[in-house]
Amino acid sequence: MQHLRCVMGVVATSASSILESVARVDQVLGAMVVLDPVGLERQCEDFDQDLPLAGMRIAVKDIIEVEGLPNRCGSALYGDPPAPSRSDAVVVSRIRESGGLIIGKTAAHELACGVYTPGTRNPWDLSRSPGGSSGGSGAAVAAGLCDAALGSDTGGSIRIPASLCGIAGLKPTYGLVPKTGVEPLSWSLDHVGPLGKTVRDCARLLEAIAGFHSSDPTSVMSPSVGYLEKLDAGVAGLRIAVPSGFFMDPIDPQTQTLFLAAVEVMRELGAEMITVDVSYLSGSLEAEFAIVSPEAATYHHSHLRKNPELIDPQIRGMLIAGAALPSSYYLRALRWRQDMADRMRATFIDNRLDAFITPTVPAFAQLHDQEEFVYPGGKEPVISSFVRTTAPFNLTGQPALSVPCGLTADGLPVGLQIAGRPFAEDMVLRIGAAYERATDWVAQLPPLHATTE
Repeated sequence: MQHLRCVMGVVATSASSILESVARVDQVLGAMVVLDPVGLERQCEDFDQDLPLAGMRIAVKDIIEVEGLPNRCGSALYGDPPAPSRSDAVVVSRIRESGGLIIGKTAAHELACGVYTPGTRNPWDLSRSPGGSSGGSGAAVAAGLCDAALGSDTGGSIRIPASLCGIAGLKPTYGLVPKTGVEPLSWSLDHVGPLGKTVRDCARLLEAIAGFHSSDPTSVMSPSVGYLEKLDAGVAGLRIAVPSGFFMDPIDPQTQTLFLAAVEVMRELGAEMITVDVSYLSGSLEAEFAIVSPEAATYHHSHLRKNPELIDPQIRGMLIAGAALPSSYYLRALRWRQDMADRMRATFIDNRLDAFITPTVPAFAQLHDQEEFVYPGGKEPVISSFVRTTAPFNLTGQPALSVPCGLTADGLPVGLQIAGRPFAEDMVLRIGAAYERATDWVAQLPPLHATTE
């Protein structure tokens, strides 16, 4: 892969050569749905090497508006081809203002509602999925097509691909990053955040996109934080919780072994590791789907009424179920979510915690046609396995970061999830960076990776 090189403020590598390299690798990978040669050429002409994201190549999940490019959302509902977007989403505008270079848009599971991203391959094993719904973003970063990417996360859709593709991915605190110009799935659970090869890449991108914006009613005024400032502070003296029971059962044995090894690394780095009981999160899946289904059905009401045949049958079934769900179930799920958030807050306060670590997901990348995992003692559907360990932090709204914590015997990545107090992204990133420095997992590259020229 050709990287941008700045000489006296001039971009030495042309937009066409960057995108030629991307297209060549992506013929096999299928991570990108559209490239933006015109927009990238314009950005290269206006390149300013003094901006914070100067020269950083960034891909954008195809549910986020990019001026001049179609927004397909992985679905036939939006036409073929869809009309190009008239303006950038707020996060895209902020990236451009910070000097980031938008190379194009990445594949997503239809309507951002799934954990497969059909048509996209995992660069660690082409017979396997990169996860979803931000699978194109995860695969593109892991394969070196870009330096970082934007994804969205309603039940784990940033962290699942990050874990399965061996990269870093952050779901920020709910409301920290504005969602104006991002196609919703579930407005009360949707988050937008970065995926990067390293924790530092995620921190750089988060600094550009975070912050209140009046156009988004869910946007929150939060303390101004420099996410890069404490990346090198280490974890000595921090109190970090490890779950008992929930998050750990069922789990793939190799994933469990690698997670427990990561716990020991944290201990060796000087963190105080504390076991906590979070069995109150055991109803997370039920609450997650009781919220997502009716909110998604409400948003896609006209699509469901006018063109149901254009929606994937499984997603259509979820939308129909959501439309038929009694309002009492939805309201009960909202109360259940608040109870989980309150009890998680109490867990942090009572135990004086700085963070909470878990396996990101309890297994590794699934085969493209795989529908369930076989664990010691039983089976579980793939979607339930993945969302079971990620959705709790969508419900509580806390920041949660996935970083690589090892490879299975077959060379497939496993992720470590680090969750923190609301708006404590700096702490979560600090812990992730310390673990990253203490191990060599970030240096591992997948078999399918663009070469640096």
